[in-house]
Amino acid sequence: MLPPSTDSQAAPSPSIVSATETRPDESITVVLADDHRVVRSGLRLLLESDGRFSVVGEAGDVQGTIARVRECRPRVVVLDLNMGGESSLDAIPQLRAEMPDTQIVVLTMQEDPAFARAALRAGALGYVLKDAADDELMNAVLLAARGQTYLNPQLGARLAAQPADDAPPDNLSPRETEVLTLIALGHTNTEIAASLFLSVRTVESHRSHIQQKIGLITRAELVGYARERGLLD
Repeated sequence: MLPPSTDSQAAPSPSIVSATETRPDESITVVLADDHRVVRSGLRLLLESDGRFSVVGEAGDVQGTIARVRECRPRVVVLDLNMGGESSLDAIPQLRAEMPDTQIVVLTMQEDPAFARAALRAGALGYVLKDAADDELMNAVLLAARGQTYLNPQLGARLAAQPADDAPPDNLSPRETEVLTLIALGHTNTEIAASLFLSVRTVESHRSHIQQKIGLITRAELVGYARERGLLD
């Protein structure tokens, strides 16, 4: 931050700088959202080792992320796609609507192109895998701060190879299809867990993955999807 002018004349009113602009004299403010503290600590060390970034807040769950972004108004959020079994996907449109000058870079272990498509459609500008090189994440954050998109190159190639239509991609795993069918039939997560000999947390994770893959969130939408695909016949 430059010191105030000592000129006797009144300084002009500062212009408003949006989060999509970059200025060489100030760092890019970042909020880190991941449910693992050790991951957040590593990301903070990485970003703050580079003078272009300043981490101004952290969060470990979806609601905490929304609250922290409201409070800090960062230029970029580095967002884990799944925190504590809860999908972050449906939070992306809310963050973009409430804080349009804050851009979103998803940092995830999910290599399925369907997750990348869903995140980008929801409003994220970046999609980076957690096993990527450090430079890749920093580049994605820089581009997002400028309002530009970054997608992991390997995922981009796979995404381009898939049909580009408006229909949700039919790439659910057999287990996800089972869980979706039981959800559509009205079963609770606890009932599904007992039926499939899974933990409730695992069922919640499957449900989150289903929602992300097909881009639908509510039970009514999931029921409609299952009916259209003949899962209830």
